[in-house]
Amino acid sequence: MDAQPESLNALFSRAKSHRKALESASETATPLSDVIAEFEECQRRIAQLSLFSSNESLEDITTGDLQYLTVDYILADLLQRSYDADRIKSLQRSRDEYEKYLESLDQYDLLSSDDKKLYERYTDNPGSFSLAPLNDAAARRNIKVSRFREEKELKQRLEYLSQNQNSLQADDDLVRQLYLAEIKLYMHQTFQALDMLSQELSMLASAQAAAPVTNPAYEDDARRRDQRDKSGFSDRLDVGLGQSIRGGTGPLLNKKGVPLQPFVLTSKRSEFQKGVFRPGHNLPTMSIDEYLEEERRRGNIIEGGGEQSGQPNEIDEDDLEKADEETMKARAWDDFTEDNPRGSGNTLNRG
Repeated sequence: MDAQPESLNALFSRAKSHRKALESASETATPLSDVIAEFEECQRRIAQLSLFSSNESLEDITTGDLQYLTVDYILADLLQRSYDADRIKSLQRSRDEYEKYLESLDQYDLLSSDDKKLYERYTDNPGSFSLAPLNDAAARRNIKVSRFREEKELKQRLEYLSQNQNSLQADDDLVRQLYLAEIKLYMHQTFQALDMLSQELSMLASAQAAAPVTNPAYEDDARRRDQRDKSGFSDRLDVGLGQSIRGGTGPLLNKKGVPLQPFVLTSKRSEFQKGVFRPGHNLPTMSIDEYLEEERRRGNIIEGGGEQSGQPNEIDEDDLEKADEETMKARAWDDFTEDNPRGSGNTLNRG
């Protein structure tokens, strides 16, 4: 025999008890996502049963059904507390549920004159709604204190009405007052929640807009560099040469640029790299010292100064004859410069 489906009243009572355990931070509390799913099921059942209609007034709602008006608020509150991967999406859905709750209260004339003005302000511009101007700290403080007092009074009334369960079971009017007090308290908390929600959404949107835009080309270059790093590839020629010569034990040049190992000079790096991995690859044929000695033998290295080196010969102070010769040359040059001052040969610009 098939089991009877759980009634809406039983489902709602169970969902509320799980929510209460969450608020008390009980170790055995049902996960938040599961509690949200329970209230979503309540919402689905209410729509399926058509408990509320736009054609009826508050008096048309039975006392037992009146409690279900709070489902939209409770679901919105739970969604606002959840932190999914997409926080913005979660907050936007929470705002939608708050709006549904206020819309229902407005439909049944449950909004006071002040609350109705707040609701109109919200519907005019939901994205920037606030209970008081954000740049007026004094006004926000006064609003906060005032609403705190109102909320305290509502909670005290709700606690008073719910104290005697026996009286509630015998008095339908008392139960109705209890549900209406709860609805009004949640309405009060809805406007505060929308104030905080609009601020958080604004901050998240600003942070998202300020996030750096990722360049796909840059990501591709970074991925290629990472692959080269893992494969041991380097753009430096001395690293590759040092690895081929010494079995990968270090670079070819030290920090001052002095060669540490023999090497072969080539103007075609790609051909050399290909040749390294072939049989009989290109190893150096002589050491650095042997190379310099061969160049010295061919006369390609200038040593010892002289005219070719661009350095003046040093005069031996003990060679008096050479010293006299240099002195005579210096005097002759002085006489020449006296007889021929600088610019005396340039007659083109003279009048």
